[in-house]
Amino acid sequence: MSDFQLVGLLLTILAGLAYINQRVVKLPDTIGITAIGMVLSIALMIVGELRVTPLLGKAQSFVAEFDFSDLVFNGFLGLLLFAGALHVNVRTIRRHRWTVGMLASVGVLLSTAIAGTLLYGLVVLAGIELSLWWCLAFGALISPTDPVAVLSMLRGSPLPKSMEDKITGEALFNDGVAVVLFITLVGLASGTIEDPSFSRIASLLVREVVGAVAVGGALGLGAAWLLSRVDSHAVEILITLALATAGYATADALGASSPLAVVIMGLIVGSDGFQPDASTRGRRRLFEFWSLLDELLNLLLFGLIGLLVLSLEFNAAYLAIGVATVVIVLFARFVSVGLPLGAVRQRTPSPSRWVCAKILTWSGLRGGVSIALALALPGFAGRDLVQTVTYVVVAFSLLVQATTIRHFVGRWLSNSRPVGSPRQMGADASPR
Repeated sequence: MSDFQLVGLLLTILAGLAYINQRVVKLPDTIGITAIGMVLSIALMIVGELRVTPLLGKAQSFVAEFDFSDLVFNGFLGLLLFAGALHVNVRTIRRHRWTVGMLASVGVLLSTAIAGTLLYGLVVLAGIELSLWWCLAFGALISPTDPVAVLSMLRGSPLPKSMEDKITGEALFNDGVAVVLFITLVGLASGTIEDPSFSRIASLLVREVVGAVAVGGALGLGAAWLLSRVDSHAVEILITLALATAGYATADALGASSPLAVVIMGLIVGSDGFQPDASTRGRRRLFEFWSLLDELLNLLLFGLIGLLVLSLEFNAAYLAIGVATVVIVLFARFVSVGLPLGAVRQRTPSPSRWVCAKILTWSGLRGGVSIALALALPGFAGRDLVQTVTYVVVAFSLLVQATTIRHFVGRWLSNSRPVGSPRQMGADASPR
């Protein structure tokens, strides 16, 4: 089958899943297409086990032809992060910079350490051999909230605007930090990093983050300057597409964090302050294009997640560990948002810190980025376990957390009273 035929067949399958969801299931598009894809994949696996038809083998061969990890990191991720950042107000990020910064850095580190250590204890109890370094690598890949899933969930949610801004900002930035941390831990686990000292690891992290800020800032400002001097809808779209793709590749080639760099590019291009001469009509049309592209790529990405069940090796022990790991990941998320937010002061009233921590925990969805990182793992004993556990956690996140977040947020907010103490978690945290 040619690449063109493969893409055509995939689009046909995903369009069918989306249509069934719209007409029958009626879940939100991204959640519905994922759920139906999973159900279809599991049904095919059951039929395959009964050996009634060779359909399972054909379906697995079809899914295996797609390199999901490469598709996400060298295709979807740059476009999706740019689209998400484009619609975020820079003033909002600046207003919540301490909260977002703490969640995207300290929060990711805490979550990685807690989730990785507890998973290591779990596999030791289960009698499975898996080193602590690989468990910590799992902690890194599962810690970031997926910006695609989070931004999709936030549309129409009952969250207060200030909390929605912080969750969005965290989802955009913690992605880049977690990818850098994941690459470092995989290097330590596989032995490719020869000097695993603290200074060596810290220098790698700083180089990737600082490089991303420099590359993203320079390319973003250059693109904003170009956009302010053209008045062609098609040319504006081409400039931003080049920025999101070539800019992402440039950051990667220079050794910087590509996800973080493209987020900075999107924030700059989307800000009014960097394009004083741009027309309002031109900006509106540009934003409309990226909104539509964002929705289409969302559907494709989540549809693929649903079909990926066919490419994984499942067994009862791995599934049981995966279910237990769901609890571990939720606990790690709760602690990793609750503790950092306790150090951030606020000026405006908000729900208590632990109520906010519960909301941030349940709204911290995992998605395509976590699965792509798991599939990108090199070969080692326990790789199938890590991939299965990752898929179980992501499935729970998308099918349970995403579909119940509005109910729980409404209940938690109605049962809490705003608190104005400067030591509570801040709705508008900023330095004095």
